[in-house]
Amino acid sequence: MARLSQLTELKGVGPKLADQLEKLQIRNLADLFFHLPFRYEDRSRITAIGSVQPMRPAVIQGEVRGASVLFGKRRSLLVKVQDHTGTASLRFYHFNAAQKNQFRTGALVRCYGEPRRGASGLEFYHPEYQLVENGLDAQLEPCLTPVYPATDGISQQRLRLLHEQALEFLHKDQVDLIDLLPTSWLQQWRLPTLKDALLFLHNPPSDTNLQLLESSQHPAQKRLILEELLAHQLSLHKLRAQVQADAAPAIVASKQLQQALLAQLPFKPTNAQQRVTAEIEQDLQQPYPMLRLVQGDVGSGKTLVAALAACDVLEAGYQVALMAPTEILAEQHLNNLSGWFNPLGISTGWLAGKVKGKAREKALEDIHSGEAQLVVGTHALFQDDVRFSRLGLIIIDEQHRFGVHQRLSLREKGEQQGLQPHQLIMTATPIPRTLAMSAYADLDTSVIDELPPGRSPITTVAISDQRRGEVIERVNSACAPVEQGGEGAQAYWVCTLIEESEALQCQAAENTAQELREALPHLSIGLVHGRMKAAEKADVMAQFKAHELDLLVATTVIEVGVDVPNSSLMIIENPERLGLAQLHQLRGRVGRGAAKSHCVLLYKSPLSFTSKQRLQVMRDSQDGFYIAEQDLAIRGPGELLGTRQTGLQMLRVADLQRDGELLPQVREMAEQIWHQHPQAIEPLILRWLGDAERFASV
Repeated sequence: MARLSQLTELKGVGPKLADQLEKLQIRNLADLFFHLPFRYEDRSRITAIGSVQPMRPAVIQGEVRGASVLFGKRRSLLVKVQDHTGTASLRFYHFNAAQKNQFRTGALVRCYGEPRRGASGLEFYHPEYQLVENGLDAQLEPCLTPVYPATDGISQQRLRLLHEQALEFLHKDQVDLIDLLPTSWLQQWRLPTLKDALLFLHNPPSDTNLQLLESSQHPAQKRLILEELLAHQLSLHKLRAQVQADAAPAIVASKQLQQALLAQLPFKPTNAQQRVTAEIEQDLQQPYPMLRLVQGDVGSGKTLVAALAACDVLEAGYQVALMAPTEILAEQHLNNLSGWFNPLGISTGWLAGKVKGKAREKALEDIHSGEAQLVVGTHALFQDDVRFSRLGLIIIDEQHRFGVHQRLSLREKGEQQGLQPHQLIMTATPIPRTLAMSAYADLDTSVIDELPPGRSPITTVAISDQRRGEVIERVNSACAPVEQGGEGAQAYWVCTLIEESEALQCQAAENTAQELREALPHLSIGLVHGRMKAAEKADVMAQFKAHELDLLVATTVIEVGVDVPNSSLMIIENPERLGLAQLHQLRGRVGRGAAKSHCVLLYKSPLSFTSKQRLQVMRDSQDGFYIAEQDLAIRGPGELLGTRQTGLQMLRVADLQRDGELLPQVREMAEQIWHQHPQAIEPLILRWLGDAERFASV
């Protein structure tokens, strides 16, 4: 069998066209086969002009009844075409004299386009057309016409001709395209072979159900969707197998440190916290690295679960590192953990970008010697000069905020005497089930699905910024001291991103703080934004926590981790600029105490349809998982996944939202391939991910 893989072996493909095709990720014949149409046009039948519907593409054929150049706002050529059922117009804004002369009265013309209502009735704007010479009936298309993803400089016609040539090689079995799915599966699920599926999708017969194709429900599409999802699943299986091929310290502890920690707390862990802690302990006892993702909604108590996991590892004589994406969140973890562990004789270390000079040298020395048993930090923990003594557990908070290579580099720092550290990953951003099953298939997942008792529900309202004065008055009544008729509570006023510019965002926050100080002179008002030094931010947050400030004006830097139980009112300006997950995170800064809490979404009119959807979801629910599912429906998976899962953003035919119901089947398929057909694993991953595998495998 000949293996023809170079595009330049196709007629008409030289170096220049090959470079242009590279922009479409088409580098060889196989890429061309898998460069599939995103829609189809039906040019296989002529529609009577009288039956043409506006905005529904159609082929029409009729006699030219006149062609004239019109001079309005723009010069245009208008051609009247008539058949026995009616009349339509063809309108061209770009034309020349030779083109006008083609449309002589009585000539027979066939055209394809999307008719719209215009000044002269139904009009086809710049349709594709051909003159039917001497009354001979020109050949209609035998198949539905494919429309391919294109780029500048490559027309649909050129792409169709290239595909025709490539498919000829496939048709004649002159290319080496192996069917990697077991034949028994194809029979069981009534799916076509890979060759038949590709030949069909590039040239569906004219009688194919177009609706089935448009909804990606045709068996030929299902065949490719299943295979692509399977390739992604296998790449994550491979990652998991690579990590778990390493050895890790098997942690079996006496639980004395855990019991001492729990004894000093003024509350008991919830049932959900106890269940997740038990799952983590089971993982830590294995002689290979734990890979566990803990999901918990805002305020569900993930920090305590992380601390209880740390107890066992510390008791066994290993170090624990906890890493958070921002200094505010990292410092909050440091305060909580040192408050719990220092009285138990466990020393905590701290490393962040602001730790400089002698303090940094001392921190590095303590980490290297093992003097710092529990190390809390930010991205600074990744730096080359950070060396651990015996790192047994890495805890990563809000891991989607980190680049994939960063999580790996921290893991490599923990390698000692052939042992790798365990990994515990936490997120307060609930991940929809369909994404968790695909994007995080390399991780075991635990969910803390219960909030601690005493948390108050949050009432959420959306108010136009035209009623800004009323909102400021509401802040006044919430924050004024009880003796002055207020509620004695604290509030946040969040200013959201403006035009993706941090400088403008900080300016907006400063202006808002000044406006509120003038409107509410008797309240103590603080300001936190991204351009302040870390020490300044920490100082303002400490003042707010100590109730030295009544109102905190902030940018979205307070999105995660800030815990002030007395704050019961949250104002979010321009919430339409944020995604649902971020809005949910911000809202979670209130409702952390017993007082009734409120969130005001202060939007700017008019709202887009998507923004109205988002705000409605926020009003309807406080369930992070429901909100995440809605976010997936509104935004799609690409934006939700962040930097980690770049490979999944490159899905060619599958759609995680549309095809989510297939994922349980895909997981079973992956298990079977892994154990029964291991020779197919690498070819499947290479076919669908290629270079992208490196994104999916870290």
